[in-house]
Amino acid sequence: MTTDTNDFGTLPLSPQALANLTQLGYTRMTPIQAAALPLALLGKDLIAQAKTGSGKTAAFALALLANLNARRFAVQAMVLCPTRELADQVTTEIRRLARAEENIKVVTLCGGVALRGQTASLEHGAHVVVGTPGRIMDHLERGNLDLAALNTLVLDEADRMLDMGFFDDIAKVARQCPANRQTLLFSATYPEGIAKLSQQFMKAPQQVTVQAQHEAGKIRQLWWQVKESERLHAVSLLLNHYQPESTLAFCNTKQQCRDLVEVLQAQGFSAMALFGELEQRERDQVLVQFANRSCSVLVATDVASRGLDIAQLEAVINVDVTPDPELHIHRIGRTGRGDAEGLALNLASMDEMGYVGKIEQLQGRESDWQALSSLTPAGGGPLQPPMATLQIVGGRKEKIRAGDVLGALTGEAGFTREQVGKINVNEFSTYVAVDRRIAEQALQKLSSGRVKGKSVKVRLL
Repeated sequence: MTTDTNDFGTLPLSPQALANLTQLGYTRMTPIQAAALPLALLGKDLIAQAKTGSGKTAAFALALLANLNARRFAVQAMVLCPTRELADQVTTEIRRLARAEENIKVVTLCGGVALRGQTASLEHGAHVVVGTPGRIMDHLERGNLDLAALNTLVLDEADRMLDMGFFDDIAKVARQCPANRQTLLFSATYPEGIAKLSQQFMKAPQQVTVQAQHEAGKIRQLWWQVKESERLHAVSLLLNHYQPESTLAFCNTKQQCRDLVEVLQAQGFSAMALFGELEQRERDQVLVQFANRSCSVLVATDVASRGLDIAQLEAVINVDVTPDPELHIHRIGRTGRGDAEGLALNLASMDEMGYVGKIEQLQGRESDWQALSSLTPAGGGPLQPPMATLQIVGGRKEKIRAGDVLGALTGEAGFTREQVGKINVNEFSTYVAVDRRIAEQALQKLSSGRVKGKSVKVRLL
């Protein structure tokens, strides 16, 4: 009998951990897991090249959980992430993978949320801390966070943290960790700062690289040549032709984002913009609506889209070509995840042909050019998103849980489970996606009904 080297059973994990993986639907290791886990479980320091969506979270989560002693109430692992969204996703994933163990406590420490609640969570004892460098520094400086028992430090999406200017914070945090810890660094690209970090804070790190190219069959990549004056209009032609339910459109500048959203909204598309200076609350609202399918098009700059990981993205549109070919690969890698096929639709002007050439070189294949005249609108005008979002005033602070909201909608209000989509409970508000056709009705029922025995304020976003 031959053993499959990509089978989790080949790893030195506990029977409970393996049973939990099977239950979670993890059947075979992804390439990055197969390359990183055997080394990480031996306690080696790692520099692993992996992009979002490659299964890297499980690669470091299984390693740090294997090092944990659940009976010892002290911080034994810490994961640094560039953004709050990524930190939330990592926390959720670690909790799922930790279900095999008794009561592992994971605490998220990010900005945009009051320090008080986080301090209280730390006082109750945490095994794993996940957070952004700035906020973790805050807690260290205030003496809220004790790293004496730390045995695993993870730097997730290290290239993005360096881009965002976190080198000094990361260095300060690393200096406060015990010297004999294990350090796991994950990065999609290798800017110079990575070498500097590894020389200063890692012990003989092993390098693990998984081919950065996408499987050619998974992402269908098409190109159109446009004049500057027709670029924004071409985006609506693409949307009307392909009718993707969920699209991420990349622009190189904030102004281009604003202009495009204006054009799309004027034509009846449900589009929203994400750029650097949005307040955290506005950013949350935009992301929640895009992820729960009540907004069809998210227009973003590269900086603003950092740490975004949206499931089921049908299309990525490059409104402008990026001068950095690695970034192009990163952009289009957001679609075609899992078993789905993705569309990468690219607009390029004569001035950008040099950038296109660099992308072709990196991908090792020529671009597939199409004529704008071949884009014909599918009937019925712009595709409307399937869901709408209701915002309830009140969140974790009021002890509201997703189940309470689902119960209110499917119980007294009388809607079916199928009519309710994603429910996000934040610190002070709760967002619930409902079938667009029942949105007004659901708004009235919730406003006049009760959640957790209390009447609540609700509005339709």
